[in-house]
Amino acid sequence: MTDIINPVVLVDRSFYFIIGFSFVFLFAITLVMIYFVIRYRRSRHPVPADIRGNWKLETAWIFIPTLIALAMFVSGWQAYTGLRNVPEGALEVDVIAQSFSWIFIYPTGKETENELRVPVNTPVKLNITSMDVIHSLYIPAFRVKVDAVKGLSTYAWFLPETIGEYFLQCTEFCGVGHADMTGVVRVVSEDAFDEWVEEDDGW
Repeated sequence: MTDIINPVVLVDRSFYFIIGFSFVFLFAITLVMIYFVIRYRRSRHPVPADIRGNWKLETAWIFIPTLIALAMFVSGWQAYTGLRNVPEGALEVDVIAQSFSWIFIYPTGKETENELRVPVNTPVKLNITSMDVIHSLYIPAFRVKVDAVKGLSTYAWFLPETIGEYFLQCTEFCGVGHADMTGVVRVVSEDAFDEWVEEDDGW
């Protein structure tokens, strides 16, 4: 699994790239504005100058922002495709949203409620739908956020690389119990997962 690029890396890279450019331009434009206010204040330039027809400035103003916008698009597109292209051999888990809990069904038929247990370093594909109203599965640690809609099947995938517990919740207001529609992702070792998934838990 070492050749799989974790979509978390792609999403974070795109986010930092875009917000980084935003801050650079924020400070750059602010500094230029301050300079213009001081340098071209009325006391020094009582008669304003009108600059027209500077083709070099106009070309730069079109060309540079276009390149930046295209670079942001490419970065965002790579993050999007990384979230949509599921690696081969992924563990597939059916996710059914209902008011007000999450049901996870494994290939063996094992079911859990509000607990998604997965093996470490194994890509996990979530096949998501809803039994009633619109819900939204949000797992911030893995950058997963997908609406669950009745009659519609969609999916998301993630790659858990560290053993531990991670919070999940519904982020689409779905009724009076919306705030309680939370759960946990438990990332365990492969041996622990294999042993757990074969347990007879009475479902």
